[in-house]
Amino acid sequence: MNRTRLKEATGLSYNVIAKLGKCETISMESLLKICDALQCDISDVMEIVPSEQYKNETFAD
Repeated sequence: MNRTRLKEATGLSYNVIAKLGKCETISMESLLKICDALQCDISDVMEIVPSEQYKNETFAD
């Protein structure tokens, strides 16, 4: 699906679609609209990648 069709299917603004292309942060509401339009689960459109700060921390029990 190209960006124009995604924008039409979700009702998201061009700015939100542009942020996706730049790997920038978008709202959970926007992600849910994308999942609804694509009929998929949230894990199909995103993954959590720990930042370097958290990768290097050790946590005490």
